[in-house]
Amino acid sequence: MELQVLDRFSVCNSTREYSGKKIKWDKGYDEPGRVMERKQSCDVFSGKWVFDNQTYPLYDEADCPYMSDQLACRKHGRSDLRYQHWRWQPHHCDLKRWSVTEMWEKLRGKRLMFVGDSLNRGQWISLICLLQSAIPANKRSITPNSELTIFRAEDYNATIEFLWAPRLVESNSDDPVNHRTSESIMRPDSILRHSSRWEQADILIFNSYLWWRSGPVKLLWSNEENGTCENLDGFRAMELAMTAWADWVASSVDPLTKQVFFVTMSPTHFWKREWEPEAEGNCYGENTPIDSEGFSGSGSDLETMGLVDNILSKLSSKVSVINITQLSEHRKDGHPSIYRKFWETFSPQQLANPSSYSDCIHWCLPGVPDVWNELLFHFL
Repeated sequence: MELQVLDRFSVCNSTREYSGKKIKWDKGYDEPGRVMERKQSCDVFSGKWVFDNQTYPLYDEADCPYMSDQLACRKHGRSDLRYQHWRWQPHHCDLKRWSVTEMWEKLRGKRLMFVGDSLNRGQWISLICLLQSAIPANKRSITPNSELTIFRAEDYNATIEFLWAPRLVESNSDDPVNHRTSESIMRPDSILRHSSRWEQADILIFNSYLWWRSGPVKLLWSNEENGTCENLDGFRAMELAMTAWADWVASSVDPLTKQVFFVTMSPTHFWKREWEPEAEGNCYGENTPIDSEGFSGSGSDLETMGLVDNILSKLSSKVSVINITQLSEHRKDGHPSIYRKFWETFSPQQLANPSSYSDCIHWCLPGVPDVWNELLFHFL
């Protein structure tokens, strides 16, 4: 039986409750508690944001031809640019000093690929903007936007790529442009569609979080012949997908030849009352970070963090974790809010209330994702 590829037109012929079927993952994982040795013992994820308009931003928004209109906040009317000038300072050490030429040398002859959703795509765009100025215009190119988009730097024989795979496993949201569907369907046991594209990369950076927060998912197992789907909540569906991904890592990754990173959940700032009790609103109008250390909002789900930690702890010899969650929690000022291109049309009522359509998920560039890439540089 030839498997039909899931796309946005796929439907379930019928649905039933979840059968309890699991993904088998029985080879190649580490004993829990065995943590990958870091090059140094300092926790670079624990620190504070320091205003630094001497060094930051590391590039100019207008100078990056690969900038996304979803993230170009100054171009779309944001006049307060303080969000561009914050440096992440770990408490007990310093981050490795960012160097464009050193980063290119690390990437020489290699394929680096981001795999995930629009937040990972933002980090990919950030890295290209951080690096592209060192490459002459006639020696760099980018493929048209598709499931796999590739930036090439000829002089270094290197690529920086982005693969759209918001659920890591095959799903009906795998079209990078038209991925909004009335119901979410995924094949929890089918990772080959994406892994066949990412397995050749030398450096892989994965993320997966927000798509699991948008409601229940329908499972269509590969051996299901009648098109019957099973209903499952987003959390347990994520567990199945992450386990399928972990099985691929455990069985396919040789850490001597391939570096794998997992970027933890990116926080959202939808509820102003979380940092200012009894206040209405969200990230709209915010222009300074939250300074209370250890702040955590409801955008970061503790149960999901626990699930991801548990899986990653069994892969610690093969996967390095880039923990962006806590440091990004403080940056309520870093989102586009209304200062981005929107493809939908808003009603007069919405336009009169900017908070109602503010984007408090993604991040302005230059901005927070540049620091995520400084952390990547630190560990490469």
